[in-house]
Amino acid sequence: MKPAPFRHHAPLTLDEAIATLSEVGHDGKVLAGGQSLIPVLNMRLAQPAHLVDINRVAALDTVTITDTHVRVGATVRHAVLQKHDEAYAVLPVLRQALRNVAHPAIRNRGTTVGSIAHADAAGEMPSIAVLTDAVMEIAGPRGRREVAAADFFEGPLQTVLEADELLEAVRFGRFGASTRTAFLESARRHGDYALAGVGVAVDLDGQGRDAVVRRARAAYVSVTDIPVVIDLTEAVAGQSISSLTAGPSALEAVEELVQAGIAPEADIHATSEYRRMLAAELTRRALTLATTEEDA
Repeated sequence: MKPAPFRHHAPLTLDEAIATLSEVGHDGKVLAGGQSLIPVLNMRLAQPAHLVDINRVAALDTVTITDTHVRVGATVRHAVLQKHDEAYAVLPVLRQALRNVAHPAIRNRGTTVGSIAHADAAGEMPSIAVLTDAVMEIAGPRGRREVAAADFFEGPLQTVLEADELLEAVRFGRFGASTRTAFLESARRHGDYALAGVGVAVDLDGQGRDAVVRRARAAYVSVTDIPVVIDLTEAVAGQSISSLTAGPSALEAVEELVQAGIAPEADIHATSEYRRMLAAELTRRALTLATTEEDA
């Protein structure tokens, strides 16, 4: 199918983009990479009268590293961020997750911020936003505002963004030097939406096999309505890496926490029970991977 007729706007500045969004209101949609939006338009699940194309807006295509954040602009492509060595050095979980996002052709065009604004809990990057306690930078006609990732997602494909607002950038929070991360997911085919996925962040005290877990958190893909973080600390705090990786039984408490904290839905690909089991198993493996591999 082809999309319903619409008017294409190509503002050159952020102010122009916001003014256009204010003018068209709920009849408009923001176009960045289009890898989520265009299929929806082609199937006519959405029929906006206006598309506000922000690809020519200056300064939205930058990645900035600070002492506390990795700031990603609204038109930064997944592939650019995935290949960004400085971002990888300070926040490896970005690349760990991005290499699971769809196929290379989609990563070459799709944007990380657009994926987060789309708010699909089956996407990888919304889960990374909540795992890293990201901050959303929102611009609109009433000025700029910042929203914590935990408060940004309101429901499936729903966020706090108003119709005349634009997600200008996302600031992913950096972890301390003692935190290790990993990201794993399982899909029917690589590049398909995951049946389940998980990103973990483990804070360690010490070095090597004797290092002890201080804190552990996990964020999920495709097993919750909105991206959420489950705190695993009570199940693993005080355990050494050597005891944590001693065998499957060492992480039984983690699996129980995960299964109690999610409520996956069934579809034609998997039952809710299978997704719950899969998320727990992926969490166990990701924790082991994060604490034993240099590049998890």
